[in-house]
Formats: sequence, C-alpha cells, structure tokens
Amino acid sequence: MVILGDKVQHSLPIEGENVVVKVRTDSPLPFSGRHAILVERFPSQINAKAELYLTGDGDVFEQLKKAEVPSILLPESLMHIEAGDIIRLSRGDDNLRVLVKKKHRQNAFLLTERCNNWCIMCSQPPREIDDSYIVNDVMEAIKLIDPETTEIGFTGGEPTLVGDHFFRLIQAAKNYLPRTSLHILSNGRNFSKESIAQKTGEIAHHDLMLGIPLYSDNASDHNYVVQADAFHETIEGIYNLKRHGVPVEIRVVLHSATYERLPDLARFIARNLIFVDQIALMGLEAMGFGKSNFQSLWIDPELLIPKVNEAIAILHRARIKTMIYNLPLCVLDELAQSRAVRSISDWKNEYLEECSSCTKKDECCGFFFSTKQHYARLIKPFTP
Repeated sequence: MVILGDKVQHSLPIEGENVVVKVRTDSPLPFSGRHAILVERFPSQINAKAELYLTGDGDVFEQLKKAEVPSILLPESLMHIEAGDIIRLSRGDDNLRVLVKKKHRQNAFLLTERCNNWCIMCSQPPREIDDSYIVNDVMEAIKLIDPETTEIGFTGGEPTLVGDHFFRLIQAAKNYLPRTSLHILSNGRNFSKESIAQKTGEIAHHDLMLGIPLYSDNASDHNYVVQADAFHETIEGIYNLKRHGVPVEIRVVLHSATYERLPDLARFIARNLIFVDQIALMGLEAMGFGKSNFQSLWIDPELLIPKVNEAIAILHRARIKTMIYNLPLCVLDELAQSRAVRSISDWKNEYLEECSSCTKKDECCGFFFSTKQHYARLIKPFTP
C-alpha cells in the first residue's frame, strides 16, 4: 500500500490558493506549466522558473529556506514521490497530496465528498462540506498529465453534484488528453434529468465510460443498500445516458445483503438493460462504511461464487461483457477466473506472503490492504 497524503513542512506563504505542480528533476528541458523540482542536495543554481523545490533531506530544506526558495520537506511516507508525479499542497492544513502517480496504472480524481446516496459499504462516506476548491485543483492537474497516460478517473462522492464543472472537467480531459480514456463513477441518479445526460453526450469524449451501481433487480433491495429512494432514478439515468450515446458500465458490489439475488439481477439486466456496455461484479472493500459494516456484509467465497457463476452464465447468453473486479484468482473457479481483471488500484493493492510463489500472481488483482486478512485462510497459490 502506498500512502498518497501526509502533513509536510514547507516555506510557502500560508495564504493563497492550493499549489498544484508536476514533479521533475532539474534539467535543461523547457518548463511547461507549473513544476516542482525534486533535489537530493542544495542546487548549485536556483531555477527561477520552478514553482518550488522538494527534498527529503532536512539540511537541504533548511538551506533552501535560508535562501528564501519556496520549498517542501518530504516526510518518509512520501519519499516515493518521483519525476512525473503531480502533487497538491493544501495551504490551509499543510497537507501534501499526490494527485497522480505517473507509474500507476490507474489514477482517479475525487471531485467532491458530497453524495445523495449513503451506501452501506461506501469506502468514501459522504460529507456535507464546501469542497468546491477541488474542481480547480483537478483542472490544473489535467493540464499537467502526460498525454500518453492510458486512463484517468473521476469519482466522489457523487461527481455530478459539482454542477456545470462536471462538464468542464470532461471537456478538459478530452482537450488535454486526446488519447486517454476517462472512467467516471456515479450513482447515476442525476442523469434521470435528461439535460444532464444530453450535455454529457454532446461533449463526445473519445473514450468515456460511466460506472453506475445497480445492486438488485428490485427497488426495495437496491434502495436499502444505497439508503435512498434511488432505484428508479438510477434506471432512468442509465436509459438517458445510453439514449445520448454515453457508454455505461453497471457495477455490482458483492456482499451478503444482495448476493442471493445476483442471478435475478443478471436476468433483469438481460431483459431490460441489454444495451449496457459491460458489467463489473466487484469484491468488497473494508474502508469507510464498508469497514464498520464488514462483519455483516462479508460473504465467504464458497457461498458467493456459485451465485456469481450463475449470473455470468445468464449475462454470457445475453452477450453482455462481464468482468470480476477485486477478487483474487485462487478463490474463484475456472469460469470466474476467465472474467477476472487486475482491478485494484496500485496504491491500495497488496499480496500475502504465500502469494510470492504463485505462478499467476502477475495476472491476479491481489487484495485491498483492508481485506487481505479476511482471505488469508482461503489462499491456495497456483503451482507449476
């Protein structure tokens, strides 16, 4: 697991906007956008075009401060920061956050912590706060991302709650990153307003996917999971998005509250939502509400996988692309393994010691840091 945020010492003025910069090492390469220079020793010549300097050496930091050079002292937890990463210094609380890790396969931007659902397993519980500053930070970060980046994501909270900024950010991703796919996680409810779905479609992003959760084939079970009267709005939102040409992935988190009706949900999708682009059946993460409710939500794979396989078979007959996220290969049978994806974000991903000898480790998603202990007794590494 990689820590992406921590308190830091810095020599910047406390007042002012957050600082969003791309990390580089000092070189003759021209500057493009806002940059920070990462150094191990005091530079022989200060580069006036740099926004600030980064160092993990306390003595170098003191020298930079004495020379009145804007600088940040990196704690041990953030010494993994390297050239190509994009960081944000929040002046209000001296918190440094890594917004983009260049070497990671997946980088997602949280657009807001606000949400109109209260899902019982949510890993990012909603907060009713003014976090409007995030939009500007994400906009600045998009301008700095390497245009060869394969994929980025927008998440929340509920991303559509940022209003028209939602469309601005999709447009910026399209303009600045013409070869990068964009995956947005939304509960889908606001797309029941056709104007929002229409505006999203009119941007015509070159590679966009909306990931929308649907937890049951009936309103009562879905609404229980999301703790809101949301089922019909979510279904209408999916219809509206597809009507306006926006690709949709249905995401189903697998847990004890709804797993028994998983085949019924698959039949519902095959009959009523056959036009969606793909289905993701997802293992549970023990963070946020998912952590506090984990004991009641956890379902042993021995009980879960037969229901998963039945759902896969139904969706396969309907020719709907189906994938399994967040479950290690060795707890799945052959059918489920064929649909498994290396899905867990690099910074959340871990393996057990027993996995080191597994011949399929490079194909396996491993575990969330928060759930690996729950799989310890189930692991059976593949051998030659």
